[in-house]
Amino acid sequence: MRLIFTLLFLIVACSLSWAQEVPSIFPQAWEGKWQGELKIYNAKGLAQKIPMELHILPIDTSESFTWSIIYGEDKEKGLRPYELKIVDAEKGHYIVDEHNSILLDAYLLGGKLFERFSVMGSMLLATTELRDDVLYYEIISGSETAVNTTGDTKVDEEDIPAVGSFPIVVRQYAELKRMEE
Repeated sequence: MRLIFTLLFLIVACSLSWAQEVPSIFPQAWEGKWQGELKIYNAKGLAQKIPMELHILPIDTSESFTWSIIYGEDKEKGLRPYELKIVDAEKGHYIVDEHNSILLDAYLLGGKLFERFSVMGSMLLATTELRDDVLYYEIISGSETAVNTTGDTKVDEEDIPAVGSFPIVVRQYAELKRMEE
């Protein structure tokens, strides 16, 4: 059990350290209009491909940025005009405001932006990361109901906690490149 707590402590300590290293370049270094192809996978393999854009642009009247996602060919119908708001850049905490009462907390850790949320029985993990002038965008989703729970016992005098395993049923992935102005 001590090993688990030690590992958790190290993960949290490293996460706080990474969040403090990167905020000065985020989101400014990510500014621009990005485009690519979103690939959607299920257990059978590649299920669908659609064009995708992500526009990260400063908003003149605030410290916020657009976080506009466009899915598909129809740029009007496929537009999700979200906004990235800074909560505490030093701690790597941001919010993606969907402008419909939904606010998704986002966390910058080690140069990668994470959003984890649940909706209608599904748990989603969205990540975005800039590497070598490519923006890597990914969403992993599955049921928020565990398919298996193990542990919850005692082994050699050590209390083992219950651990739930959750299904992953969809992966969305895109490599986005800056659009020419």
